[in-house]
Amino acid sequence: MSLMITDECINCDVCEPECPNHAISQGPEIYVIDPSLCTECVGHFDEPQCQQVCPVDCIPLDPDRKESKEALMQKYYVISAQA
Repeated sequence: MSLMITDECINCDVCEPECPNHAISQGPEIYVIDPSLCTECVGHFDEPQCQQVCPVDCIPLDPDRKESKEALMQKYYVISAQA
């Protein structure tokens, strides 16, 4: 699954620089995650770094975007090749 940022986001700016895939950006009101770039940090870290630093715990798994670890790893390979 990719992650999502909920309305509880306080725009504290700590998640964006932690994302190794640059999937997090400022949206119209709160930060947003581009699901095509989010690998839950698979390929980079053991745990999603944005979740680790979020002070309000507003970055859950997106239930509408279920992906296996294998699919996330494949996405990581594609993103890495483009970088």
